[in-house]
Amino acid sequence: MLEHNIIVIGTSAGGVEALTYLIKNLPPDLNAAVIIVLHVSSHRTSVLPKILNRAGKLPVSHAQDGEAIVHGWIYVAPPDYHLLVEEGYLRLTRGAKENRSRPAIDPLFRSAARTYGQRVIAVLLTGTLDDGTAGLMAVKMRRGVAIVQNPDDALFPEMPRNAINNVDDIDHIVPLSDIPSILVGLVNIPMEIEAENPIPSKMEFETEIAQLNLKAVENESDRPGKPSTFACPDCGGILWEVEEKNLLRFRCRTGHAYSAETLLATQSDAIEDALWMALRALEEKASLSHRLASRMEARNLPLAAQRLKEEAHSALERSAIIREVLLKDDVNTDVE
Repeated sequence: MLEHNIIVIGTSAGGVEALTYLIKNLPPDLNAAVIIVLHVSSHRTSVLPKILNRAGKLPVSHAQDGEAIVHGWIYVAPPDYHLLVEEGYLRLTRGAKENRSRPAIDPLFRSAARTYGQRVIAVLLTGTLDDGTAGLMAVKMRRGVAIVQNPDDALFPEMPRNAINNVDDIDHIVPLSDIPSILVGLVNIPMEIEAENPIPSKMEFETEIAQLNLKAVENESDRPGKPSTFACPDCGGILWEVEEKNLLRFRCRTGHAYSAETLLATQSDAIEDALWMALRALEEKASLSHRLASRMEARNLPLAAQRLKEEAHSALERSAIIREVLLKDDVNTDVE
């Protein structure tokens, strides 16, 4: 008989409140390890372990590289590190960002699925965009349990909704208030051992690349998917297109990974950045042209002054068009 004794949890926006409630309602004798990724800025100090220690009955700490996994303990990914699961211990890596995040949810879920298969319970809570969807798919491929917060119950429903739309066999779609009792029930009920299913080569590759394994990066023949027509927003390399059932994802040679939703949002951000740069350049050109026109007039060169004034006018007209686009906020509209 086996037990579900590896619980992995992923969340982003609204996650502190959701995690506080969840951890508060777990018993002190929980016979499982809880491993958490919350999207946090790489430039901030995470105080999540302090918050969760005050809220619940289980000890909470930031994970350490090489730390042994202990049941009844809660591990939190520190800022700017992916948190991965190996047999009996945890790994911290500074592999390429996935879905614009480090730590990201997908590497945690994927590595837990690869290592512990049927023993994994994956929980996806409130958040934006769709990090965690590919990870949940990996958990289900290895016959683990997938729990998703009901989008109607989430402060930010996008992340749960994207998982529901793309992962066919989610086990529980429930309000946050139901999740603690489901976890306790799953941990306390032994399960039958199912026939061993092989680890998909794609899962092996993506876990290895998150660990900065150079052989995985260099071996083009084992790379899943096919080259796309898109460039990686982070490094400019070619993105490889990976299809898994309903889910379309992209990964570059160095390891940056995006779901389709996140790639679209990233491209929107890049367009906005480019427009702001163009606006600055045009307004600076107009200002310099006016200054040079005044100098030409002072030197009694009216034709040169007129040409510079026309250039300034043209630059201001173009900058006005760009400013209008930015003010309408059409560039960075959220994808629902």
